Amino acid sequence: MSLAASIYSKAPVWLQNVFVSLYGLQWKRRRFGGVFASELKQYKEREKYTAAEWEDYTTHQLRVMLLHAYNTVPYYREKWMAAGITEDQLKSFTLSDINLLPYLSKDDLRKHCKTTLLSEKKENGGSYFESSGTTGTPTSILFSDPMHQRWSAAYEARVRNWAGVDNNMSRGMIGGRRVLPDADARPPYYRYNYFEKQIYFSAYHISPATIQNYADTLNKYKPDYMVGYAMSNYFLARFIKEAGVQVPQMKAVITSSEKLTTEMRKEMEEVYRCKTYDGWSGVEACGLVSECEHGGLHISPDVGLVEILNENGEPAKPGEYGEVICTGFLNYDQPLVRYRIGDYMRVSDKQCECGRHMPLVEEITGRIEDAIIGKDGREMVRFHGIFIGIPAIVKGQIVQETLEDIIINVEAERELTAEEREILTKRIYSQLGEVNVQIFEMKEIPCGNNGKFRAVISKVKRVNL
Repeated sequence: MSLAASIYSKAPVWLQNVFVSLYGLQWKRRRFGGVFASELKQYKEREKYTAAEWEDYTTHQLRVMLLHAYNTVPYYREKWMAAGITEDQLKSFTLSDINLLPYLSKDDLRKHCKTTLLSEKKENGGSYFESSGTTGTPTSILFSDPMHQRWSAAYEARVRNWAGVDNNMSRGMIGGRRVLPDADARPPYYRYNYFEKQIYFSAYHISPATIQNYADTLNKYKPDYMVGYAMSNYFLARFIKEAGVQVPQMKAVITSSEKLTTEMRKEMEEVYRCKTYDGWSGVEACGLVSECEHGGLHISPDVGLVEILNENGEPAKPGEYGEVICTGFLNYDQPLVRYRIGDYMRVSDKQCECGRHMPLVEEITGRIEDAIIGKDGREMVRFHGIFIGIPAIVKGQIVQETLEDIIINVEAERELTAEEREILTKRIYSQLGEVNVQIFEMKEIPCGNNGKFRAVISKVKRVNL
């Protein structure tokens, strides 16, 4: 634990709120300063593009990024030269030529994210952010200040604004940050960011026993909208409904990170009496899909080139599922070209009623994880934080056998140390309390029957209250 995290964990709630607010102020200035306003205007203007204009724009952005990667990023220069790709070819690349370039795997990104995958010419500022890393050790993504503002403008234009809200409105948030350090922490189960009018709810304490505090908080602050993990927001709405308590009507619920099912959408819309908006992106910021006011799931071509490919590496046909491959247009410090991000979508050839000529997908499959159920009835997903900071772990999996028994399966580059095994155990305790933990080091963690890796598996069934 870092010194700052140690101080935060021991501070009283009022002081933790001060820390969260000061961090929020810094975060707000970073995201919404600089080029944010000008970029936001351009994103909105491009929504009027015709299909031909989008093709021209995307082709130009692709060439610019590929030439930059070839000339300044050692990893790509070596790989592409070995594949016979020349600079002259890249200058005249078309969208259909993209399949000439090799894929970038998650494992390669994890290994080279702070070395040869970085550009030799960087923009101002720069901070690393960790991806969700659901299959093991997260990858680190470098965000320059201008890149962060470009990405924030895209999110504002295509996610918040399409949902009828903006960054100046108040919001409730459920994400991965541990705002409460312990599994048995006492209420309140949130911390408040004054400068962004943000209630940051704990994703790790949502249960029948705590739901009244969550509901009281919503009634106290009356946020305009909710954002964050789809599953956690669903758990919160479901427990609120089962408890029979009322919460304020909102303008929107905007979900992320997990597949939004029809059942989840219906539950949240009933509890909050507003529309729920689906979407897809990632910390890697190399692709964006968001839901418009007419329910269309649109790819944003100005964020990145999103390929949806079948098992033969060919473009999936309308109605077919395919693997998502991304080439980002925003991050020049750490370009991601033909990145296998690990998600799946189903292709659509329809035209949305909104009139925008931005490609549609029928469905975002994403990753579907089981919910781990605590002894007190709490439910949670997103256990990637268990593996953060242990670089030897290539892939990790959490299996809940019973309410009392948790198995951690890991693939590692070497045998874990006693200290690393203790860290894993303590992190499970911090989310679930005292349970029995077994750690198994495996040469290969098997995939499910469908061939897909499952990061979280629970053999415990929820009992309806």
